[in-house]
Amino acid sequence: MELKVGDKIPNFTAKDANGVEFKSQSFVGQKPLVIYFYPKDNTPGCTTQACSFRDQYEDFKDLGAEVIGISSDSVASHDKFSSQYKLPFILLSDSDKKIRKLFGVPTGMFGLLPGRVTYVIDKNGVVQMVFDSMLAGKHIPKALDAIKKLVK
Repeated sequence: MELKVGDKIPNFTAKDANGVEFKSQSFVGQKPLVIYFYPKDNTPGCTTQACSFRDQYEDFKDLGAEVIGISSDSVASHDKFSSQYKLPFILLSDSDKKIRKLFGVPTGMFGLLPGRVTYVIDKNGVVQMVFDSMLAGKHIPKALDAIKKLVK
């Protein structure tokens, strides 16, 4: 089942780039979230997307939001990717693709690639925006606009 605007996000846990367990419940009720699913660390589109989120991260933080990137790469891969590009936000390893399935993230490119979908979630855990596009650079302005509308 694909999450849609108005749905509550499911609870999930995963390891971050440092191998520390992340629990979604510890953020719901605290702050808005931008959760973006991406295909793979160190690929051109995914690197562009991650670096764009990095470059605008302070704008998200200033609005009280947290950014979380999720792919099926390992903790070690995320650690290297995060260090190499100085990514200040959370990267989660979804190696068994359970979180991707919980959110109902579709595959892209005729089922050949894991999908690239960004969700903006309000502080109560309710989805306010879903943006599904393989165009990596389009996600950041869409997410920032949605966060700005939440905090007005």
